[in-house]
Amino acid sequence: MPLSAAEVGARAEALARAFEEAARRNEWGWIADAFYAEHCEYLCEYGGTMRVHATTRAQIKATHYGREMLVGWEGWSFPIERYTTHGNRIITHWWNRGPGRRADGSYFQTPGVSFITVGDDGLFTYQLDLFDLAHQMHLCDELEDAGLLSPQLKQNWVIPMKRKLIAMLQHHLPAS
Repeated sequence: MPLSAAEVGARAEALARAFEEAARRNEWGWIADAFYAEHCEYLCEYGGTMRVHATTRAQIKATHYGREMLVGWEGWSFPIERYTTHGNRIITHWWNRGPGRRADGSYFQTPGVSFITVGDDGLFTYQLDLFDLAHQMHLCDELEDAGLLSPQLKQNWVIPMKRKLIAMLQHHLPAS
């Protein structure tokens, strides 16, 4: 039987609380077990530079909530600021929030959005994540300038992503 609007909203609320808990513990893999169907689909294009595509819970756990979230992301959080539902779908607005705060008290953060489909059993069957990768790279520069960027994150994620982004954008770009 399809979930009610209240049940779909409850899943969004539970996901928001899970993200808070995962950030506190710096452990993310358990979210895949708690929220995703065994056979599901996750997609994030990373601004066209790298495609993360998983089609099972185990693959999501190994990529998005595993490899992508392990070393260097300590002190980061991904709070869901707001969400809306429509039928069995959830749209979340969340933040890639780095450690610390700027001198003015604001967070080091960039926005993201997720489109999630919830199955009749309450488990997610599909998720598409989108965020501005160039803005994220600028944020990492700000964090490095503030002494808050993990050297491991810079080496393993920031530098490779910047190189991929630059190479992609240079296609058909005149020399001058």
